[in-house]
Amino acid sequence: MARIRSFESTARFQREYKKLSPGLKRELKAALEDLLADPIPRSRRFEKLEGYRNPNIYTIHVTTNHSHKLSFALIEDRAILRRIATHSEIDRNP
Repeated sequence: MARIRSFESTARFQREYKKLSPGLKRELKAALEDLLADPIPRSRRFEKLEGYRNPNIYTIHVTTNHSHKLSFALIEDRAILRRIATHSEIDRNP
């Protein structure tokens, strides 16, 4: 996997982001900083999803209690932020 160097976001991600509490926004910022690290910390539980039309969908845990996840697509060294939602929501529809 290529190292992530930049982010873009979808309209859906932006809508979900606006609804987050200030605390969750801080935790998301820390998670995004960890995505830029090489290697990505194991505590983020970086995972490639299988069985979707887009073969490059990944998730990480945003919160330490694993209540929220971030899903994104990888295109070369860019992460396209797709969703920020509860763990169960992301598992149903990343």
